[in-house]
Amino acid sequence: MLQKSVMKKITFLLVILTNCALAQKDYSSDVKSVDAVVAALYDVISGEPNTPRDWDRFKNLFKPETRLIPTRKTETGELTLKTLTPEEYIQLFSSRISTGFFERELHRNTETFGTVTHLFSAYETKEKKDGPVTNRGINSIQLFYDNHRYYVINIFWCAESMGFPLPEKYLK
Repeated sequence: MLQKSVMKKITFLLVILTNCALAQKDYSSDVKSVDAVVAALYDVISGEPNTPRDWDRFKNLFKPETRLIPTRKTETGELTLKTLTPEEYIQLFSSRISTGFFERELHRNTETFGTVTHLFSAYETKEKKDGPVTNRGINSIQLFYDNHRYYVINIFWCAESMGFPLPEKYLK
């Protein structure tokens, strides 16, 4: 009797574990190349209002030590920055986006040496996919390649709204 009860519990646990494994999404294609990482990065934060983002996909792009660093302007006009972990970015983004948000890459310069890839990625943002441009800027993105996949290590960005018009060379 005890053996039957144990077998039922083991079977139940195996069914649960199998379902959990099947429910996990495979994000490996997002990190196989520089182009894939950039496409996933812009895609995962874009969407209609009140549409949940796939934050597990977002977190898969990063190492635990990754930082996201927006340039800011204080009320007195002083330029500064804020350093965020991916989790802090998710909380900030989720609390501020009551409208739609769409970001797409306009132009990219890429430099690679060994395990390090640096991207200067010009972007534009919109509140509606087919709406007017609300902002543009540059994402300075550093990637790490570990011989198996790419990781985003750092994203440091500055928007035109900071008072710096995007140079023409980044619009081609």
